[in-house]
Amino acid sequence: MNILKRAALAAAAAALSAGVCWADTIKVGVIAEFSGPFAIYGKQYKEAIEVYAARHGKQAGAHTIEFIYKDVGGSNPDLAKTLAQELLIREKVDYLAGFTFTPNALAVAPLIDQSETPTVIFNAATSSINKGSPYFLRSSYTLWQVTAPLAEWAYDQGLKTVVTTVSDYGPGIDAEKAFKAAFEKKGGKVVDAIRMPVATTDFTPFIQRVRGKAPNAVFAFLPGGPPTFGFTKTYNENGLAAAGIRFLGTAETEESNLQALGDAAIGLTTAFHYSAAHDSAVGHEFTKALAEKFPGAVANWASVGAYDGTHLIYEMVKTAGGDGPKALQAAKALKWESPRGPVEMDPETRTVKQNVYIRDVERDKASGQLVNREKSVIATVGDLGWSQ
Repeated sequence: MNILKRAALAAAAAALSAGVCWADTIKVGVIAEFSGPFAIYGKQYKEAIEVYAARHGKQAGAHTIEFIYKDVGGSNPDLAKTLAQELLIREKVDYLAGFTFTPNALAVAPLIDQSETPTVIFNAATSSINKGSPYFLRSSYTLWQVTAPLAEWAYDQGLKTVVTTVSDYGPGIDAEKAFKAAFEKKGGKVVDAIRMPVATTDFTPFIQRVRGKAPNAVFAFLPGGPPTFGFTKTYNENGLAAAGIRFLGTAETEESNLQALGDAAIGLTTAFHYSAAHDSAVGHEFTKALAEKFPGAVANWASVGAYDGTHLIYEMVKTAGGDGPKALQAAKALKWESPRGPVEMDPETRTVKQNVYIRDVERDKASGQLVNREKSVIATVGDLGWSQ
């Protein structure tokens, strides 16, 4: 345990032994995007945290929890590291959270090792991240976790040839490898593997290349936000669906962009760990609470990752306060009912085990809104990329 935390715990023990009614404030630093093209995710993280705190209060056991937010703007590992240093040294936070992008998470690994600070990843989905530090915990998912089941399902549906199209960075490469490994193990064939620059905004050349290969389906992975919207829109505009080339993805129809895609999105198939249309009491309770506290807010992967990540932090604080190693051990045994369904921490990978849902976009008859309707479930899937 580092010297600062040892001193704080010793002071707490002394106060209690003297009969003093003492409670400390546990600080949580959240590093996320609150400006720029991905600012919606920082906003959704913060909303989910506040919804959780509104329901459960600001107390976890004998401790008061305070969240401190820092804007990293996007994929910027140097800034992420600087912000983490500020939070750890100046603000003296006990936990870190957030991290939409893989490079940002990896950049803080040496710092959380040195300070023994549990760090809850709300999104970043490359399997190898958690190997970078024993203090990483992930409340979201990994690309292997959702992509390999999709590939197996696709083959079982009679789709025998696929072109993979992914953004050329860690998670995209993870998704490409996961799909190819699972699909070809079943007997399918990946006829082309396209890697697209992360910053590209013109997807027409890639979509035309897909059409030229005439596969049964195209599998896509892109970072959230504008790139995802642009790719899906280009798929529709270039007539791939009409040509019989089925769309397969993960978060490409995520709820923040879904209504803007319009009727052309109907029938797009994705495999993912959460849909705002998930039919459970806890799921409905979450979406209702979010809508009541933040009218117009949209529940999506960012919301549920932050909501469950906040639950993870509260449970660690209840058990361990600011003792990082003790908190880490407590987290590894946790199981709970999430808005996405049943989840549990995998003590080895420190990523949640969870259901993966095969979803089709439909227009809901009651609301008139497009939704990701769950059609089938692959139960209790762990991080399938951990051993790769």
